[in-house]
Amino acid sequence: MVLLYRGLGVACVGLAGVGLVLPLMPTTVFLLIALWAFARGSPEWAERVRTNPRFGPMVRDWEERHAIPPRAKALAVGMMAASVTILWLASRNLVVTLVVGGVLAAVSGYILTRPSD
Repeated sequence: MVLLYRGLGVACVGLAGVGLVLPLMPTTVFLLIALWAFARGSPEWAERVRTNPRFGPMVRDWEERHAIPPRAKALAVGMMAASVTILWLASRNLVVTLVVGGVLAAVSGYILTRPSD
């Protein structure tokens, strides 16, 4: 089981690294999943993520204050708005668009109410 947690953690750190380069990929979410997995499979690796000069500040801000950087908030909310728009244009299904839009609006509200840096 330890190897499974470590493997998941390593995969999520890799995906977070991709998120640093590609604006459509989330970074912090994958780092938090990696920390969760490392805490169960390798606590010393979890600490390495927390102290990493690139990833550490985002993770510590979330762990300590549930804070999300303003740039991440803007990207997340913007991508959700774009997703609803694309869904509407591609499907023209009002019910599906309203349901998905409602869920994304709730998630956006949560993101926007978190503290910033």
